[in-house]
Parts: sequence; C-alpha cells; structure tokens
Amino acid sequence: MAELAGTPDVLDGPRARGAFLLRVLMEPPWALEITEESPLTMVAVLSGDSWLRRTDHPPQRLVAGDVLLVRGAARYLLSDEPTTVPDIRIGPGQACSGTDGRDLSDELATGVRAWGNDASGHDTMLVASYPAQAQLGTALAAALPEIALVSGADSPLLPVLVAEAARDALGQEAVLDRILDVVLISVVRDWAAGTPGGVAGLRVVADPAVAEAVRLIRSQPARAWTVDELAVSVGVSRSVLARRFQAVVGMPPIAYLAQWRLSLAADLLRDTDRTLASVSREVGYGSPFSLSTAFKKAYGVSPAAYRSEVSA
Repeated sequence: MAELAGTPDVLDGPRARGAFLLRVLMEPPWALEITEESPLTMVAVLSGDSWLRRTDHPPQRLVAGDVLLVRGAARYLLSDEPTTVPDIRIGPGQACSGTDGRDLSDELATGVRAWGNDASGHDTMLVASYPAQAQLGTALAAALPEIALVSGADSPLLPVLVAEAARDALGQEAVLDRILDVVLISVVRDWAAGTPGGVAGLRVVADPAVAEAVRLIRSQPARAWTVDELAVSVGVSRSVLARRFQAVVGMPPIAYLAQWRLSLAADLLRDTDRTLASVSREVGYGSPFSLSTAFKKAYGVSPAAYRSEVSA
C-alpha cells in the first residue's frame, strides 16, 4: 500500500455532508431495481448474501464482507436469487416505490435509518450515498469505474458506522458523515490494491517528477501554471512530464490544475462564508463569473446553489 500513502489528491477528496445512510433488512424473496443517481453509492453486505445483476453482465454473488461501489447513474438489480423478479424500485433521491407506483418509503420503514420487508431479515446491507459530486471529490470520482466490487473489504470502522446508523442522537449526521469518509477511503484503498496495474491517480508517489508537479499545483493553485513551467520546476522536459503525468494521474497537468482549483473552491464555499470574489482569487480564477461558469460545468450547479444545498 506504499504507493497510496503519498496520494492525498485522490483519497483526501471525500467530505460528506448530510450523506444518506440506511440499513436495509430483507427476508427472501426480494429484489430491488435501482436507478438512484448519486455521485457515489456504497452498498456493504452485512449478513446473508445477494446477487448483483446488470444488463450484459452475468449475475455476481455478494456475501457478507463484500462492498459495492456504484458511481453516478448506473442501473442495477440486487436480489436474493439471480432470477427473482424485482418488486421494489429505488429511484433518484432514494425514492422508493412498488411496481404499481405505490410509495413504500414509510410502509417499509422499520426503525432509525432502517428499511426493508422484515426487521429481522436474513439478508442485511448498509447503503450510503454522497449527495453531491463536490463532496466526493472530482479526482476520486474520475478514478472510480461505474461499478466496482470489493470482495472482503477490510474496514475496521464499518461496524462502527453500522452501529452509529442505528442511533438518533445530537449531532448524529455529522458523526456519520465523518465515519463514512474514512470507511470509503479504506474501501477504495482495498479496491485499488486489487486492481491489476494500479489505478490512475493512485500512483503519484511512484513517479518523483509527477509527485513534485502535483505538490506544486496543490500548494500554489492560484499560480498561472503552464506545462513548461512545471517541467522546468521538476527537472524534466515538457514532453516527458506531459506523458508521465497523463499515465500516472489519468489527465493532463492543466486539467488536473483546473480540477484541483474547483475542488478547493467547493471546500471554501462549504466551510467558510467568504465571498465568491474572494474564493475566485484564492483558487486562481480571474473573476467570480469565470469561476461560476467552470463550477457549474463540473458540478451541475452554480457556486451559490451549491453553498445553499450544503448549508441546508
């Protein structure tokens, strides 16, 4: 895991705020058709087993200890058996309905952050979703595939997250958000370690020149970096840096700079009350308008709308 220790640019991304968490408790037969569109959803199998079903893929059996990472608008089925017909649909915003369109959110609620057809069901899972891409981190989002299965994920804090999800105490959402971030990082590390050839964005420290270029960009985001300036600073030619940066990080240096600036802007909008003009200057945009344009293109909402959403 040494190659991951020096890559906070990717694994330092998750900053959950008001994440969705739910313990799902099911007794066979059951089948869920899922079209939820969160930037990232994590499904941890806690007991029993289930089957992951996707179009053009053979069914995959999931057992206790497995964790499923689903990015964006991927469509999939979870069921007790590979042939069980879905009778429950989970849509955007965790909307839950039967095949007849009936809302099942309250009907199948079984306790604090618990839902399912049987409170003592044989098959149990923990579902957690990040509500905004900016909370996940654009670098991590770019590194993950549409669906990743991590077999036997080794996260010591997962049982703590499950236990805390069943509590309803003062500041509980903040507690869950912080634990979720650590659990997700642990699961992503396990996934990356088991991926042949490694993962773009998670191998930075393996190339000293690229690692130094990343450090310079992160430490001076407002500077108008060019590939030529970065190459001179790290002691390699422009072409060598461009080629190696693309291979290791998964994008060109200037694209990484733009991504890092927007990630910092999201943090500042979320965690401070600074004006948009101040944030723009801090992260290297010439005007609030140019930041707003880039931010909306990357995250789908304006900086003002994003700040309003995460402050709600």
